[in-house]
Amino acid sequence: MTPRPLTETGGLLLDVGGVLYQGDEALPGAVAALKRLKASGLPFRLLTNTTRTTKAMFAARLAALGFEVTEDDIVTPASAAAAILDAGGARVHLLVHPDLIPDCPAEADAPNAVLIGDAGEHFTFERLNRAFEILIDGGRLYALGRNRFFRSKDGFELDAGPFVAALEYAAEVEATLIGKPSPDFFRAAAAAFGLPAEKVLMVGDDLEADVTGARNAGLEAALVCTGKYRKGDAMAAKKGGAHVAASFAEFVDELLD
Repeated sequence: MTPRPLTETGGLLLDVGGVLYQGDEALPGAVAALKRLKASGLPFRLLTNTTRTTKAMFAARLAALGFEVTEDDIVTPASAAAAILDAGGARVHLLVHPDLIPDCPAEADAPNAVLIGDAGEHFTFERLNRAFEILIDGGRLYALGRNRFFRSKDGFELDAGPFVAALEYAAEVEATLIGKPSPDFFRAAAAAFGLPAEKVLMVGDDLEADVTGARNAGLEAALVCTGKYRKGDAMAAKKGGAHVAASFAEFVDELLD
């Protein structure tokens, strides 16, 4: 499958961790590349599955690394969750990291659903079991993401996915996904540009969540060989009709030059 020429790209969705930065450091050339992209006038949004921090905290973190971004440039599952949950009549119990609570829907006194994100060290037995009790009593399960793992400054860490799978298995339910690789999440972010999906390109380091997810939603995609990239991912991405670049900086060079 041949990818659409980069010259036809009308807007960009950019993954962040593993694309712009790794751990506590910006990846080589990434700050300058984003600045160049911004100066070009090509619209972009930072589309991230992070479910540990608010948009405000995330923007501040990126600014500290040298990236010129604002909260308005960022789209997260938590920021999209309220509308989805309201439409489904969900009253939620939150199983998320405490830092994320300001961006989440208010927790209900009599919940009929569970909203789960990457709670990190707050995935205690007590909290998981409370969620299980709601689900086994007929509640619905909503997941801000179901990535299996991510790479931090200390190495690979479990993401929300394994805990989502555990609750699905225990309560015999199926989670409704809000974050990547949900097609609705990609399409909603792309729609903000006022462009058809095929004119929007997703750049990420995760073959499954970023590249395959975007392609399934009708978007173009590009895989960068940083962050979560592993040997063999580039070949799989190309077979799926995606572009491949060694880094975000290289991708921007190819896009703008």
